[in-house]
Amino acid sequence: QVQLVESGGGLVQAGGSLRLSCAASGRTLGSDDVGWFRQAPGKEREFVAAINRFSVTNYADFVKGRFAISRDNAKNTVYLQMNSLKPEDTAVYYCAAKDGSGWYFRPQTYDYWGQGTQVTVSS
Repeated sequence: QVQLVESGGGLVQAGGSLRLSCAASGRTLGSDDVGWFRQAPGKEREFVAAINRFSVTNYADFVKGRFAISRDNAKNTVYLQMNSLKPEDTAVYYCAAKDGSGWYFRPQTYDYWGQGTQVTVSS
């Protein structure tokens, strides 16, 4: 059984930082494409960042230069370092994993999802 578990969310002031973790069991994230998505109340789930099995990274324009995705294969974990946080970054953040097929920015192409972790940025 595949499980993805996010952690690291919380309440932070604008300009602050958080590091989210996505730990997997039952699946080797080093062989997967892994994405981070977020969903704010009343909005659709949107792409944030992704890292593929070749460690190529992609980011949404609104996080470029502020967020960084990385992986630690020994820990079977993917991270999302979030710096210079803004109130508009407030959302539930989800990690997801898939094999190499499908567009990395489309949530529909991902097979496995975590339960999400809340990030709240106060002004």
